[in-house]
Amino acid sequence: MSQVDQSAIDAAMAKIMDPELGRPITDLKLIDKLAVSGGSVDLEFHLTAPFCPPMFALKIASDIKAGLMSVPGVTEARVTLRGHYLAEAVNKQVNKAAPAPAQ
Repeated sequence: MSQVDQSAIDAAMAKIMDPELGRPITDLKLIDKLAVSGGSVDLEFHLTAPFCPPMFALKIASDIKAGLMSVPGVTEARVTLRGHYLAEAVNKQVNKAAPAPAQ
């Protein structure tokens, strides 16, 4: 198994936009922690305000998860929002397991 390319993760995250500000989350320095182990990526982030509208919080978290999963070699991604009043609900929603395929 090859290691995930950090520059590919950085490029994917640079495409994620804050929907209110229209700027990349990387420019806004919203990523607090990024850990890569094999094909597994853990990313922690915060928003520009602790009371950011929930639909924007979930959109950014979902976009981050999709962006990470689009990087070659990433097989698992866990996204954690910190410091938001609905962080627990957003984290639960964005990291829930995909439904098993019907047999």
